[in-house]
Amino acid sequence: MPNDRPGYGEPLLLGVPRAAFRPSPVFLALVALFVTTGALTWHRVGNVRLDVFGFVVSGWLVSLCLHEYAHALVAFRAGDRSVAHRGYLTLNPLKYSHPLLSIALPVVVVLLGGIGLPGGAVWVDRHRIPGRLRHTLVSLAGPATNVLFTVVLVVALRLGADDAYPEFWAGVALLAFLQLTASLLNLLPVPGLDGGNMIQPWLSPQWQRGYDLMAPFGFLLLFGLLWNPRVGGWFFDAVFALADLLGLPAPFYAYGLELIRFWQG
Repeated sequence: MPNDRPGYGEPLLLGVPRAAFRPSPVFLALVALFVTTGALTWHRVGNVRLDVFGFVVSGWLVSLCLHEYAHALVAFRAGDRSVAHRGYLTLNPLKYSHPLLSIALPVVVVLLGGIGLPGGAVWVDRHRIPGRLRHTLVSLAGPATNVLFTVVLVVALRLGADDAYPEFWAGVALLAFLQLTASLLNLLPVPGLDGGNMIQPWLSPQWQRGYDLMAPFGFLLLFGLLWNPRVGGWFFDAVFALADLLGLPAPFYAYGLELIRFWQG
């Protein structure tokens, strides 16, 4: 018979070992790298372009982990205990699908295009979660994390930015811009993305079947939409307008994008 007292077997939380909730060493290493490179950037130690590169990329990966963790945590609270057994609640980015497609590809897109491309994915057993609203909340949890990140970074930038530490604040501004683009991309009603998954439970059975057929090709559809000059133009016009509305200064995040491309300087 399971015993949830510490020191007797593996302590349980809602029927799941507490170890399933502990942050992984990989995530803790990413946080340590984020803090360390942020400090190096602040004090301009060594090659500042490499410092900003490490600061932005590690910060982006930390946000990716928290985005997927939010999906998993809401799913767990809604009734799907399998997310804990799969390791999704340990914040380990290697658990969130394929390392190349879920981690490497978004980082490359960040470096080359300055776009916060949606990254990893958690597999949720939808049959264990009752009610359409809960399914929508599971899908909303990830983008909500990006929105929160955006707000926190913009507030920090507006309260603390000065000319004494331009590289550091350029990195913060670029991270805020990436979070903003990720928020909007994830909320697009594209099959397979969070925005599409939010509305999927409310579709008729016939439309749900069509949606499920299209979902595996969501990334390709997203790239196709952004590649279209008109649609891509609309999207980036919306991003830049919202950035201006939030008070995110374009010169700062443009400078940040220039800095992380260290191979060009």
